[in-house]
Amino acid sequence: MNGKFQFMTTLLENQHETTIRFAKSGDMQAAILYGKEDVRVERTRIPEVGKGEVRVSIQAALTCGTDVKVYRRGYHAAMLKPPIRFGHEFAGIIEAVGEGVKAWEVGQRVVSANSAPCDDCFYCKKGHPELCEDLLFLNGAYAEKIVIPARIVEKNLLSIPVSLSFAEAAMTEPLACVVRGMQEVPVQSGETVIILGAGPIGLMFVRLCKLAGAKVIATGRRRDRLALAEKLGADEVYDVSSAHDLTTTLKARTDGARGADVVIEAVGKPEAWEQAISLARKAGTVNLFGGCPANTAVSVDTHRVHYHELTLKGAFHHTPQTIRTALNLIASGQVPAGEFIQEAASLEDLPQILANLAAGRGPIKAAILPS
Repeated sequence: MNGKFQFMTTLLENQHETTIRFAKSGDMQAAILYGKEDVRVERTRIPEVGKGEVRVSIQAALTCGTDVKVYRRGYHAAMLKPPIRFGHEFAGIIEAVGEGVKAWEVGQRVVSANSAPCDDCFYCKKGHPELCEDLLFLNGAYAEKIVIPARIVEKNLLSIPVSLSFAEAAMTEPLACVVRGMQEVPVQSGETVIILGAGPIGLMFVRLCKLAGAKVIATGRRRDRLALAEKLGADEVYDVSSAHDLTTTLKARTDGARGADVVIEAVGKPEAWEQAISLARKAGTVNLFGGCPANTAVSVDTHRVHYHELTLKGAFHHTPQTIRTALNLIASGQVPAGEFIQEAASLEDLPQILANLAAGRGPIKAAILPS
């Protein structure tokens, strides 16, 4: 174990001993998004707790690729219009409960999803709660405290097992999205999977595909992330920056150079979607997981899709069931969450960390420790 991982392991272990420090005044620190690459840590009022809600003292919030996109663009069309608090991967301690809350009490260690479905709309009744027409989102994790809405308290607030630190538990939400992706494109033992992208999502796919018994070929651009892909179980890694003909090069690593049984796109760029489609064998499946910018398009070889019987699948967000599966995977040690969290920082450090991540530098994930 190298020095950075040793430091993070010590930090995560120490988090088990966190002492609750409830607010003595009416304000707190929170990161506010004002626009493109403009995040400021400011004092703001502590939110009141309403009926069915709980207020959590955040002990760890994790950086996320979606948050970096929001930072670059200055907004999120569906969820975040500046000025606004943001961040959505977090865990902490309940410090207040609202009227009618029966299942939770002050002092409990909890992790929350960043959304909850209504269970009553067309898509919920069709078994697609991730596409709920009234999906309730929660943002504001880069702060000392957060109020969790009643619907999320009811459906997607979970107790943290005693074996986990807050930072490890905060990995639940992104892993739940990857679990959802695996549900849409189940990977079978013995299959060959090519994963495009060695960011947090791509690396989580590496781990889950290896747990499924697949041969995993991981691709990316950063040596340290490819090294982690190997540690998480990748059978082969490939630096895409050195390839002249990536499709031919990667296909050559598959059985008979036919292409992969499953290709997972975890980059979120139209050109990566097209690359993923080119890498699938006949009757193969492509998981187009990475979300591309709005109003972008890709070119698809219709001949290949039809005559080679390709299956192209999208996968979005998570469900209450995958949230629970993800937490179990982390708690059981099957997904070593601590390996992804490579840096710890204070809330005041967040603007610089986001700037570094937006520039292609920095850790896979940083744990922001408001307390």
